[in-house]
Amino acid sequence: MRVAFFDLEPWQPDYLLAGLQRLGIAERVQADFFEDHLTPDTAAQYADYDAIVVFIWTKVSSAVIDALPNLRLILTMSTGYDHIDLQACRARGITVCNVPHYGENTVAEHTFALILSLSRKLHAAYFQGLRGEYRIRELRGFDLYGKTLGVIGAGNIGLHVIRIARGFGMRVLAYDMRPHPLLAEVLGFTYTDLDTLLAESDIVSLHVPALPQTHHLINRETLRKMKRGALLINTARGSVVDTEALLWALEEGILAGAGLDVIEGEEYITEESALLKMPLAEQTLKQVVQAHLLLRRDDVVFTPHIAFNSHEAVQRILDTTLANLKAFLEGQPQNTVG
Repeated sequence: MRVAFFDLEPWQPDYLLAGLQRLGIAERVQADFFEDHLTPDTAAQYADYDAIVVFIWTKVSSAVIDALPNLRLILTMSTGYDHIDLQACRARGITVCNVPHYGENTVAEHTFALILSLSRKLHAAYFQGLRGEYRIRELRGFDLYGKTLGVIGAGNIGLHVIRIARGFGMRVLAYDMRPHPLLAEVLGFTYTDLDTLLAESDIVSLHVPALPQTHHLINRETLRKMKRGALLINTARGSVVDTEALLWALEEGILAGAGLDVIEGEEYITEESALLKMPLAEQTLKQVVQAHLLLRRDDVVFTPHIAFNSHEAVQRILDTTLANLKAFLEGQPQNTVG
């Protein structure tokens, strides 16, 4: 099987080659490794490949799929798969596999890095230090102990966030479509409806996938229901939050701050050269402008989609991706989506 790996870092081909040997499938796989993203303009160069491996930076659109006539397998090195056109894959009978578990604790730890950066004014203190200014009263934060954290999406990552929050002595409310009362009893949190969570939480943290039903889950209507002066944390997907509504809530003082690892249009922020290479729709330009407005705010902490990005988590991603490849070769695909 010919397999093309995209979106790689310089050290990863050696790690992947060693993994293919370790799993005993090196002789069955002709692997080629690329640091570039796969795009509709370049896809025809890879028409002979049977499988592609991508990260979220590569958008596997129907145009990309059409340019790969031999494609039988797509492996994404991520949990989310909204960057892949699943309908086009189903039409072609292409198997899609993801990495469902690799960094629950990793993303949860980053969630609290964002929370603490806001609650203890760490980012503000850093920028004051750069300017040689130390206005201590402006840097007064608040304790997490005794505060209420609202977790929207109490799945694998959300549960890790809850465990950490309980360690800080926080009260935790959770909203999830599939509640597990036993887990709530063991971990000491309470399931509730979304409106109650928004109204009572001092901090709201998002941990839901990008799905049609979660698109702009946080919007003007839901933001109006939030406790005034609360914080919003998003380490899920940018599409879950309506950026225009978020800017409005910050301007109105409904939110005291936001910690964001993801935002709408983030691909044009992290790789601004892309703006010069492609025609942009009016909606995309609007997202870019709104994203830049967010990044300039003192009450917003932004990290460029790195909540997953620890050494240990990245290695787990690669290991699971290779295990997915082996399972497919053995006729027993695992971690399939779509």
